Amino acid sequence: MKIKNILTIIFIIVGLYIVLDFRDHNFQRAIDACIAGSKKLDKPMTTQEAKEFCENQINTGK
Repeated sequence: MKIKNILTIIFIIVGLYIVLDFRDHNFQRAIDACIAGSKKLDKPMTTQEAKEFCENQINTGK
């Protein structure tokens, strides 16, 4: 009975770590896609401007 509880706690901790790690990865991929899309605008932005714009847009969408 004790072993099951300990294993459950370990699996929950590992699961939370994986979810939080992939959340950051997906955020970075979204920013990269946004930056790539901004290069096709009529008035392309610099990379830094596009990154700041994309981060603001993604954060306000949450």
